[in-house]
Amino acid sequence: MAFKETASVEGSPVFYKVHENAKKYTLRDNGFTETNSGNFQLIRPLDATPQSKEGFKLKITIAGDLKTLKMSITTANGLKSMNIFKGDNHEMSREKFYFLMDGMISRGVLEKA
Repeated sequence: MAFKETASVEGSPVFYKVHENAKKYTLRDNGFTETNSGNFQLIRPLDATPQSKEGFKLKITIAGDLKTLKMSITTANGLKSMNIFKGDNHEMSREKFYFLMDGMISRGVLEKA
């Protein structure tokens, strides 16, 4: 998946972009780690309980220039992309996804496109 100016997870109607005032220290303060290639990556579980290792994971990667990003929701092992917006059986994962995204918006990391 290539980096783009705006990104969304599979099935979501909402698109996000990197906030214009976001800095590298802002990303680090919000849980992003710097990869070997200079990008910043955040991986958060969307489980109902934090101890459960069976749920989905939200992956957000922001390019080192802080202008482009990519997002996905994967299985627990991180290998397969999932659509939590199809059907009614992933309501808890959708709520947690929107909660995490609202937190990123309020902290000046992302904004809705």
